[in-house]
Amino acid sequence: MRQTNRTWAAVILFGLVLAACGGTAATTTTAGGDTTTTAAEETTTTAGETTTTVAEADAPTFIYITPNPIGINKFLELGQIGTDRVAEKLGGTSRTFESTDLNSRRANLEAAVEEAPTVIVLTTFEYTELAGEFAAANPDQEFILIDACPESETPIENLHCGVFREHEGAYLLGLMAGNLTETKQIGSVVALDIPFLHRWSDSFATGAQTIDPSITDSQVFIGGDNAFADPARAKEQALALAAQDLDNIFAVGAGSNGGIFEAAQEAGFLTYGVDVNQCPDAPGSIVDNNLKLVDNVVEQLLDGILAGTAGPLTSFGLAEGGTGVIALSDDLADSGCVIADHPDIVEQVQDAADQIIAGDLVVPDPLFP
Repeated sequence: MRQTNRTWAAVILFGLVLAACGGTAATTTTAGGDTTTTAAEETTTTAGETTTTVAEADAPTFIYITPNPIGINKFLELGQIGTDRVAEKLGGTSRTFESTDLNSRRANLEAAVEEAPTVIVLTTFEYTELAGEFAAANPDQEFILIDACPESETPIENLHCGVFREHEGAYLLGLMAGNLTETKQIGSVVALDIPFLHRWSDSFATGAQTIDPSITDSQVFIGGDNAFADPARAKEQALALAAQDLDNIFAVGAGSNGGIFEAAQEAGFLTYGVDVNQCPDAPGSIVDNNLKLVDNVVEQLLDGILAGTAGPLTSFGLAEGGTGVIALSDDLADSGCVIADHPDIVEQVQDAADQIIAGDLVVPDPLFP
């Protein structure tokens, strides 16, 4: 996770350069909504005259499609950042199609295939079946699917999946909780009760119980029609756990996490975030975060496709810079995370991470027991 700060520093630096000389603008499209397209262009001014050069015709074009509106979902936002960054780096163009439901996901995919970009980038398990269907039906179109991969007897050559070893980072958060809990009761508020999300909650419990086997774990699930963006329901569930004396609660709800953070500040328990550094959202309450560096993974896969080296399935964990925790980052002191106040635990987490990267410590994967 030492790469986290360098990655964001590069994004910020590139943004400053781009603002100074003009650059590639991403287009946002929602199925059934209005579309505004801006071509990639570079603007220079000489002796009072302005010259605009549109990207070369052979420059790469990317379309990034989300399963839901990006909104407050940092995971989906990082996918857009990674796609845009590669387009900017290569002088190409990127566009974003935001979906709202199954029908709009299919409609956006159909529209993207019709435009025939260099690569279509999809995110989350909600595109698993559609990715397999459309990749098989359009063998000349390159696809990326982040965070999932369809089952197939033989790999689909034009579909390149990037998956994460989320359980590695969640285990490290569990080590922190095992050290910090006073009641010896921890838990998780999780969007859905599915094997994939148990990679977070179960691994968190495993890490904590590595420190003290007597620690008990409780898990509740947000559910409903909008599990990943229902902070009110998530808050209620977190408060209910806190009332049972749980003092370390993992927030595994994506856009629902804000409600859990509010509950932490009201009830006084410690909590943990996901995907990005969420510690500033609830100062003094968030210990650390299970980072998924989606932008890094999108960039690596796009670079691999353009270089002709991308395989059908690549797993990204601590060793590949695809996952991590803030405790391993260079600017931990400025992160706003509670773990920064516990250097002894940080040292323990660093040691465990080194063992995982070296292969000396294998964290059990709840998705593939």
